[in-house]
Amino acid sequence: STEDTWGALFQQGGQQYRPAKLEVYQGGGQSGGGAAQSAMGPFYCPADQRVYLDTSFFQQMNQMSGGGDFAYAYVIAHEVGHHIQTVTGVSEQVNQVRAKGGNVEGDGGLLVRQELQADCYAGLWAHYAQKEKQWMESGDLESAIRTAQAIGDDTLQRKSRGTVVPDAFSHGTAEQRMAWFSRGFETGDI
Repeated sequence: STEDTWGALFQQGGQQYRPAKLEVYQGGGQSGGGAAQSAMGPFYCPADQRVYLDTSFFQQMNQMSGGGDFAYAYVIAHEVGHHIQTVTGVSEQVNQVRAKGGNVEGDGGLLVRQELQADCYAGLWAHYAQKEKQWMESGDLESAIRTAQAIGDDTLQRKSRGTVVPDAFSHGTAEQRMAWFSRGFETGDI
């Protein structure tokens, strides 16, 4: 669904979309950038333009936020959002700033903003997929929002450290993640 949706959106913009590949593994594997381990959770590798999913992550999601098919789809769509950033050049722009010694980390840094854009892209995918297929069920949107809340940096840090350290943020706060996913879903504005 993500590839169909993004393919259509790129085509509407007069561009051709190069689909991401999906690699599912359990426990460990190999990506274009090195080892793929379950502790990493789902991730996108720009070197081979693949989304890597360890099946055990979905069990963890069930414990954190209740999971659900649409919550899983949100996570996958977020990783595909990183593929969109790669093929549109956004990732390269962030890497150039990083290479020049620019501050890209912490709350409000470019890396967090890049992650929030991927959340927005996940919302965009959901918007257009729902518009075309009308497949969402009652509670689906809420399960994605609960997941965004559960995997916000502040929520995860509070659980693991007992305190929140904004300078160590990598993906944004729960509130930011929920807001950007919702913004993409509600507006459909690329």
